[in-house]
Amino acid sequence: MAKTIRQRLNGYYWAVHNGFQIGVYRKCFLKQKVDPNIIVFESMLGRNYSCNPKAIYEKMVEEGLDKKYKIYWIRDRGENFEVPGNAKIVTRNSMAYHKLMGKAGIWVFNTRQPDYIVKKKDQHYIMTWHGTPLKKLALDMEEVHMAGNGGIESYKSNFWRHTRRWDYLIAPNAYSSEIFRRCFDFRKTMLETGYPRNDALVNCNNEEYIRKLKEKWNLPQDKKIILYAPTWRDDQSISRGKYIFNPHINFDKLYWELSDEYVFIVKYHYLIANQLDFARFRGFIRTINTDITDLYLVSDIHMTDYSSTMFDYALLGRPLIFYTYDFDEYASGRGMYFDFKKDAPGPFIEDTESLISFLKHPDFTPYQEKYKAFREKFCSWEKGTASEKVVELIKSFSEKKEN
Repeated sequence: MAKTIRQRLNGYYWAVHNGFQIGVYRKCFLKQKVDPNIIVFESMLGRNYSCNPKAIYEKMVEEGLDKKYKIYWIRDRGENFEVPGNAKIVTRNSMAYHKLMGKAGIWVFNTRQPDYIVKKKDQHYIMTWHGTPLKKLALDMEEVHMAGNGGIESYKSNFWRHTRRWDYLIAPNAYSSEIFRRCFDFRKTMLETGYPRNDALVNCNNEEYIRKLKEKWNLPQDKKIILYAPTWRDDQSISRGKYIFNPHINFDKLYWELSDEYVFIVKYHYLIANQLDFARFRGFIRTINTDITDLYLVSDIHMTDYSSTMFDYALLGRPLIFYTYDFDEYASGRGMYFDFKKDAPGPFIEDTESLISFLKHPDFTPYQEKYKAFREKFCSWEKGTASEKVVELIKSFSEKKEN
């Protein structure tokens, strides 16, 4: 009872607190003059330093542009990541955040901002997005189960309002470019560059870089490393924007059967709220708090389900496994853009025993032709230069202002 009362009081406090800040944002900060030399970055709702915004920012640091521009990273309350270079960190939904959103000349985000945030005409919004779509998105969706949404039409209307603010949208491949145009009703500039976050998969895929990463994280050099990165289920929410992780895998059986030959790295989706304790597995199952790109590079096999990580990982040409215990339910509930079972470049596995059996005698040869077609369709734009192209765009804003 006492805990419930505290939770309600805390909720009331933040409602009043945020309401006051939103009011100040609308009455004061929206009237500020925009500074074209201020850039604000955010990844995954401020929950980590990762993905396309990270790759673009680090290219700017490499070119010394973090000294020319005033750069800020948004970090969610309670998170503790740091960023390199001269960028400053601002807490999401704080007074400083609201002031920054009204003043920054350039926004670089990979997810949507709060509905009340207004983009002014002289602000540039680069939406990088965060994946190649397998599951239906936005206006293409036929139903929605996510917590906090008032039904499918309310969800679509909200999403459509957000996409009106985007000036630029990055597409990783021709397939995504076509879908993004439709599902976001996006009619402005599509940046058909590939994903900045995948530049490292082209430029850093070498033995020395990978060996240093393994040494850094104390990963064995003599075992195969499997990266397990499943997506989230929108019908398994515990609160708005937070979901549970229930992998339907018997990790104890994996440990006893496979630990002599394999190590698993588990990478949670950013919307997953619960973190499992793998301490009893003595290093057989690891969680490493870093951007997933480096985890791709150290892994020998990637196991996922319906996550867009499959499209990035295919760039490396390494084996993929699809652990799809709930395929029929998931596919019918969310909808998919193509026949996943027909085109998937790896085996579908539905239970722990089948996974153990396959990994004891792995054979990926039946999927070679599918893998080749998959890479050609989804990875052909990835040349290792996407970050550079986006940074050139950012620099062009200043050049136009000066002229």
